[in-house]
Amino acid sequence: MRKIPAALILLLALLVVAWEPLEPQSSPPQSSKKETVAGQVVVPEESSPSAKELALVGETTPVTGEEQLEQGDQEGDQETDDTQPSAEESEEEVAAPEVKGEESEAEIGEQPLTYLVTRVIDGDTIEIEGGQKIRYIGIDTPESVHPQKPIECFAVEAAKKNKELVEGKRVRLEKDISETDRYGRLLRYVFVGDLFVNDYLVRWGYAYSSTYPPDVKYQDQFRQAEREARENNRGLWSACQEVDEETPTPTDCVIKGNINWEGEKIYHLPGCASYDRTKIDESRGERWFCSEEEAVAAGWREAKNCSD
Repeated sequence: MRKIPAALILLLALLVVAWEPLEPQSSPPQSSKKETVAGQVVVPEESSPSAKELALVGETTPVTGEEQLEQGDQEGDQETDDTQPSAEESEEEVAAPEVKGEESEAEIGEQPLTYLVTRVIDGDTIEIEGGQKIRYIGIDTPESVHPQKPIECFAVEAAKKNKELVEGKRVRLEKDISETDRYGRLLRYVFVGDLFVNDYLVRWGYAYSSTYPPDVKYQDQFRQAEREARENNRGLWSACQEVDEETPTPTDCVIKGNINWEGEKIYHLPGCASYDRTKIDESRGERWFCSEEEAVAAGWREAKNCSD
């Protein structure tokens, strides 16, 4: 039998390889069968890869089992990283409810400040926590602690009622224009819950309406409250009408020259807010004037509530 040359066998093998379509992602299956050429069993030699195959091999480098495991671990870590938030993201997510809470609180608005009343000094003056004194704006109660005057009619009742309303309670303070008076007392409107204390004391006859510019926010309300109390003979409007006596008015001289407890000389014209309740006591240096010029020349000034 003639022996087939090896070159011919190699050529046939290359033709077979070239004839079969190349698959990019997988190597051609190797046949487990032996080829028979001209009655002889021939084991084909491994053919040299073509340039196209070499390019494919370069693109798809074989991966070992260990490398596959490592890649699997890395892919698992990446999937875990995609589903698990980072530490910074977690902090942001935890902080989010706090921001939302602050926004909700801002929308609702802060509750107004309140202050504990630790002492009632008289019918229109109190002391709050910290020792700050508060003088009620727009009203005046009969004097009960004046250093130069006896206790006035209904002063004890006014102080008692004020104590009942505010002592030991938390009050809300409202400012008008002025911050303090000359003695450093805060000038404020006082509220206990929905109760307007200044108005209550006037409306029920424990205080007079006494508004001085520029603090006139509730002036009309206080005047209406005083009128209501007077018409219904409440409190001091019933109890004190016959108590206070004043020096008889001189003929044609109707301007009242009053000296307040601070020693300040103030004159009141008919129609002034405090005219009717201002009493002239000549034993204290108070007097009547026949004209404003006379009062000014004597050292008196016009009452602030006369300019309404």
